[in-house]
Amino acid sequence: MAGVKPLRKIQLGRETTAGTAVAATTIWRGLGTIEDQRETVFPEEDVGYISGLDRSYVPKLQAAIEMESVPATFEQLPHILEAGIKTVTPTQDGTGTDYIYNYTLPETTLNTLKTYTIEGGDNQEVEEMEYAFVPEFALEGKPGEAWMMSASWLGRQVSLSAFTGSLSIPTVEEILFGKTKLYIDAVSGTFGTTQKSNTLLGASLKVTTGWVPVFTGDGNLYFSFNKLVRPEIVLDITFEHDGSAAAEKVNWRAQTPRLIQLKAEGSTVATPGTTYSVKTMIVNLAGKFEKFSKIDEVDGNDVVTGTFRNRYNATEADAGSIIIVNELSVLP
Repeated sequence: MAGVKPLRKIQLGRETTAGTAVAATTIWRGLGTIEDQRETVFPEEDVGYISGLDRSYVPKLQAAIEMESVPATFEQLPHILEAGIKTVTPTQDGTGTDYIYNYTLPETTLNTLKTYTIEGGDNQEVEEMEYAFVPEFALEGKPGEAWMMSASWLGRQVSLSAFTGSLSIPTVEEILFGKTKLYIDAVSGTFGTTQKSNTLLGASLKVTTGWVPVFTGDGNLYFSFNKLVRPEIVLDITFEHDGSAAAEKVNWRAQTPRLIQLKAEGSTVATPGTTYSVKTMIVNLAGKFEKFSKIDEVDGNDVVTGTFRNRYNATEADAGSIIIVNELSVLP
């Protein structure tokens, strides 16, 4: 039977040993298909045939999947962060039913990453990639919408497989942009102190995680391991052209470092904890604005967009973090 799109699935399994494939344990509530990125080479040769001959070889194996932009959720965004920033053990919030996942950005030590086995396909064919991790991901938000998440994953190779059966579709809650608050503070202060009200019109966080595959002569055509080089984290914030925007343009021109927090809250947890009573996403970034756009307009309303580049700040002694609060004691 020919494959049909409604029967596509993406299933994830968290690997115990990087590169050792495991059965899937959860279904990704999003879009995407696995791509076999093996390289096929047809060598040039002068052998008397205008057409050339069908000699070829495969010197390199690699797999990929683009998880397309879908509404971000408190329950599934951590999978991207586990495979792109670091793997963490959640902390129960006192005696509450909520758990805190704190993904600190790398500073002077290397983070430890969680790799995944990903199954993808439809009713016609199922493929699998192991040692999957996230080199790039993005979070984008607009008024009147949910935050949207997307991620690029790389893996070692594509193998034919079958879907792990009997998995339940996870219950998720969308992270809504309208429930987001923007805070901007001096580096001598604290993240999340000074709210900038009635000005946040959009935000786009783009993260090049710094995790790259390393191919070596080690007996295999796929990459031997992954390693962390320098990440790049850039946040574009669209402001109402008001006093808050004008003040940050002054800080940009003076190259004054700033602390930025985006805090989005969701539904109340069953039993409030010591620190949180609602599901929460917090993006904390230290750094500097590197540019501001000229004044633009949306439906006749003047706006400006500032581009903020994340960097470690010595005064704050922090590069930032992404914190997720949900009611999962472990990720499925």
